[in-house]
Amino acid sequence: MADDTQKDNRTELLRKIKEEILNGTHLPLYKERVKNGAFPVIGEGNHYAKIMFIGEAPGKNEAATGRPFCGASGRVLDKLLESVGIVRQDVYVTNIVKDRPPMNRDPLPDEIEAYAPYLDRQIEIIKPEIIATLGRFSMDYIMRRLGLESQLDSISNIHGKVFIANNVKIIPLYHPAVAVYNNNMKESLAKDFEILKKFK
Repeated sequence: MADDTQKDNRTELLRKIKEEILNGTHLPLYKERVKNGAFPVIGEGNHYAKIMFIGEAPGKNEAATGRPFCGASGRVLDKLLESVGIVRQDVYVTNIVKDRPPMNRDPLPDEIEAYAPYLDRQIEIIKPEIIATLGRFSMDYIMRRLGLESQLDSISNIHGKVFIANNVKIIPLYHPAVAVYNNNMKESLAKDFEILKKFK
């Protein structure tokens, strides 16, 4: 019975985050979202996931559906997960910034700052054993957040390496979008994803 209560509680805590973001008039991209009739992209997947993937910010398809990684990048991510035998429903997928920046531009520092507390809470609730960051913005945020600044480097130098902080393994990965525009990156991403096999 205790397990059921905990399960309900976890879902409820995540639902609360969703409500707060939906009604977050103070958020820097809230007006942009309303103007475009878009949705915030909170995250989806298993609330007990062992592996959590964190991207940067939603793109056009994501904002139109409210689902993370559902466009071209999402297809790349799905193929990569499949290649290492991981079922997408078993992991949790989210972004730091929960609303789409205009014209898909990079998230600004104040946007990351405004949305990051929601991500922090998602991590606390889900308690993943592995955090796989997708792209340099989430890599930078998570490594600083977990006290790994001294090991921070450019993503081209540390992608696919495993860092440990507070019993959590952090694996910086390239953003799947790089493989959409650059075929040569597919191989590098596929190789990095092989690391996740050990932990699934």
